[in-house]
Amino acid sequence: MGNSGNINIKELAQRLNLSKSTVSRAFRGHSDINLETKERILKVAKELNYQPNHHASNLRAQQSKNIAIIVPEIANNFFSQAIDGIETVARERGYHLLIYLTADNFESEVAYVNDLYNGRADGIIMSVSGEANDHSYMNKLEKKHIPLVFFDRVYDDINTAKVTTNDYASSFEATMHLIEAGCKNIAFLVTNKQLSIGKKRMQGYLDALKHSGLPFRDELIVDCSNDINKNYDILTHAFKTLAIDGVFASVERLAFAAYYVCHDMNINIPNQVKVISFSSLEIAPLLNPALTTITQPAYDMGVQAATLLFRMFAGEEAVNDQVVLSSKIITRNSTL
Repeated sequence: MGNSGNINIKELAQRLNLSKSTVSRAFRGHSDINLETKERILKVAKELNYQPNHHASNLRAQQSKNIAIIVPEIANNFFSQAIDGIETVARERGYHLLIYLTADNFESEVAYVNDLYNGRADGIIMSVSGEANDHSYMNKLEKKHIPLVFFDRVYDDINTAKVTTNDYASSFEATMHLIEAGCKNIAFLVTNKQLSIGKKRMQGYLDALKHSGLPFRDELIVDCSNDINKNYDILTHAFKTLAIDGVFASVERLAFAAYYVCHDMNINIPNQVKVISFSSLEIAPLLNPALTTITQPAYDMGVQAATLLFRMFAGEEAVNDQVVLSSKIITRNSTL
């Protein structure tokens, strides 16, 4: 077993016939552990080339008691509910949140992460901007022993704990919902096709069309932006040129944009166009017409992400944990 990556604390504890916490305490230099036991642990660890997880030991000395949250936006209800979940767990343990908004801008994201190498926060919970392909800047966090948990939007090539929802299945189901309601020309509104979440949601849409024998038309995947006015123009053009009878919005603000455009073009929802959207919006039932949503368990995702982070603080090997929660479709008037 020459490779340090081959053995984790659990296996080391089993080999020594000791508990994980005893082994962990030996590496943190606790005085309540018998010297002989400690020497035996360190000797076997050395033989097996075990590298302790220093998240716990390095940070405990100089805790900031802060957790950094990096999110694309906060106006989106999903993120405000997720942050609420994180805050509930953090507060119980005497931690505070530092919130950083990237506005989906990769440069801001890199700047914030670089800024956090200085120990301002003990750990980071993050939903990524999704731009650029080089995420190597994130690897510095590992070297600095700053634990990182991704939620909702993740970078697949970074090996860390992740909390996501069943995006592919939800999108497939949402598209089928529109098809069963009689839609034939379904526009899929997306802001970032390259993002892992965008890809999964788009794949669900494409596979549902295929499953139903509907032809795929490239122009029905409508690339939108983060700019409200631009989206208004993009969607006005789409409604004028493509006989759209169904809209699947991959994020809630695109559903709002579709509502504005339909209102101004005198297109009746749901009689002429049916609309479904990913959204954790509490006021969805109050929109006119009430919006059918794919609702992610946002608060629970925040709770799970924070719980994973605290497990990492405790020195547990949680890096490979992948938590997948289920979203549910709530049918309202916009698709009836």
